[in-house]
Amino acid sequence: MNFDYSNPYTSTRIPLFARNVVSTSHPLGAQAGLRMLLKGGNAVDAAIAAAAAMTIVEPVSNGLGSDAFCILWDGKELHGLNASGRAPQAWTPDYFKRKYGDGAATPPKRGLDSVTVPGAVAGWVAMSERFGRLPFADLMEPAIEIAERGYLLPPVVQQKWAAATNELKAMPGFAQSFLPWGRAPNVGELFQFKAAARALRAIAQSKGAAYYGGEIAQAIEKFSAQNGGSLTAKDFASYQPEWVKPIGKDYRGYTLHEIPPNGQGISALIALGILDKFDVAGLAVDGVDSQHLQIEAMKLAFADVYKYVAEPSAMEVSVDQMLDDSYLASRAKLIDMKKAQDFGAGNPVKGGTIYLTAADEDGMMVSFIQSNYMGFGSGCVEPDFGISLQNRGHAFSVQAGVNQVAPGKRPFHTIIPAFLMKDGQPVMSYGVMGANMQPQGHMQTLVRMLDYGQSPQAACDAPRWRYNAGFEINVEAAMNQQTVQGLSDRGHRMEVINDSYQDFGAGQFICRAGDPKVEGYVAASDSRRDGQAVGF
Repeated sequence: MNFDYSNPYTSTRIPLFARNVVSTSHPLGAQAGLRMLLKGGNAVDAAIAAAAAMTIVEPVSNGLGSDAFCILWDGKELHGLNASGRAPQAWTPDYFKRKYGDGAATPPKRGLDSVTVPGAVAGWVAMSERFGRLPFADLMEPAIEIAERGYLLPPVVQQKWAAATNELKAMPGFAQSFLPWGRAPNVGELFQFKAAARALRAIAQSKGAAYYGGEIAQAIEKFSAQNGGSLTAKDFASYQPEWVKPIGKDYRGYTLHEIPPNGQGISALIALGILDKFDVAGLAVDGVDSQHLQIEAMKLAFADVYKYVAEPSAMEVSVDQMLDDSYLASRAKLIDMKKAQDFGAGNPVKGGTIYLTAADEDGMMVSFIQSNYMGFGSGCVEPDFGISLQNRGHAFSVQAGVNQVAPGKRPFHTIIPAFLMKDGQPVMSYGVMGANMQPQGHMQTLVRMLDYGQSPQAACDAPRWRYNAGFEINVEAAMNQQTVQGLSDRGHRMEVINDSYQDFGAGQFICRAGDPKVEGYVAASDSRRDGQAVGF
């Protein structure tokens, strides 16, 4: 892609140009990956090392009890990995109705009954075994060192840590693990996580076996039983991540690839398929027409996704039906450029996460995301090994429907990596974190790059909007005031938000600048978090 490298937006970051690159939302995570590249490892080795380090340095978003997804280019072929967890065998609708009443709509937001079997560690092992170059134990070394020796808290992580304290301080294991001195650490204070270092050593030495069939699984079973949960070591032993074929949609001569359901990546593909019916480039990049059109396309996408997307075996319609060009053209016709609408789902049947990316000079590119879901997730932390457990089970429904909870079933998932290709060749690995902001961020940044020629860093720095439900839209305070007023005049219910981390996600981008061995890559890291793109 040919970019305009001028940046019209306020930014604390500049693009990075290098032949070997790692970009994450925390500098120590990026440097952990860079260490593996300098050691002779490849992009997969770098991504795994960075992911392990991120569980320690950004626990407000992920941990050793996270789920994960990955899309990677191995130099010849694109691969997808679904490392999202499955429900414990005890989980049925009756299980939750007995515990929480017949009117319970979902499993609880926090606590052990929100935890599915974590998949991230199994994902690391699967990636290493299939594509890694270095020994798996080497990849854990930076994370172990950081957990053991500690690190000084940066501003954005500290802000989110402190904000979560009141809600989570009484959850099992939380205060013991994350409230040293009885409070969240302050900016610049040293935080050590020796329990997690113990877990990482066991994971390194056993290549993950301790987590899914050994001492860590047994410790989590005991911890769960003591605190009213139903997770068992057998649930962990039966878990396996799944290699999947990414799904894709063409847009402006490129193809955006996402992980297939049970994730929400198809939302970005639907929205782009709708936008493809319009001359977006003919509208002012930050003007009200362009933003209104993108918002309405995203709303149409979510209307279908929230009705139809679940574990694939439970879906009533297929991915192909949802992405059919004629169907998307019919959806595009519903957009009124003069007013906002609250769309319902169509009928396609015929008849807060951390994101990181890494790339090496041999051409391997990795788009990787892992998350505890809502900040610290369930709020529950197994104390002996520092396993901060996600709360993905909250995304299930207790009531009848495609996403109804069942033993061994995966819930609807929000975390999604993205990968852009052209004519069968890799172009960019990227992602934007933040619950349902993720497909919205995928779409908004890609439109800026493909329709308007903005560089990855400018597209990343540009003010964003976030659709919530109905007519409700959040916009960043930096958005053009005339555009905000224009959107309000068309019926969007606008709330201007100053907290960019919470509402608008954060992105990491690595785009090919040419031959990886010659020109290398251009990388960007979002200024909404403490992150960094590093390379050589």
